Amino acid sequence: MEGIGNGIPTGDKLILRGLKFHGFHGVKPEEKKLGQKFLVDVDAWMDLRKAGKSDNLSDTLSYTDIYRIVKEVVEGPSHDLLESVAQMIASKTFTNHSQISAVRVKVGKPHVAVHGCLDYLGVEIMRYRTIDAPN
Repeated sequence: MEGIGNGIPTGDKLILRGLKFHGFHGVKPEEKKLGQKFLVDVDAWMDLRKAGKSDNLSDTLSYTDIYRIVKEVVEGPSHDLLESVAQMIASKTFTNHSQISAVRVKVGKPHVAVHGCLDYLGVEIMRYRTIDAPN
């Protein structure tokens, strides 16, 4: 992470967009029983220079490693709040991958009981290893 401007890290990052999973998160009984679709985006900041020079997968982190974390959390045990789902994804990302310095996680629910036109409702969290990583 090169620096933090406006609270947002700068520098290299891995980007995962539009991940779709079926999960059983929410406070309503029908959400826990029937489940619903969840949309997830992840940005993971890490130094990609070595991989850029070597063109070798062993010098970076595979996107599929982060994808598996998201899948495990969203398709795993139920949480009441999207905030908790996002936090679990961020925490597991730090725990499993020491080279990641910051992570942004966005979790959305496209099918919500709101009268009106919308793509989805959700949360976005930003976590930094130096502040938020589990010990």
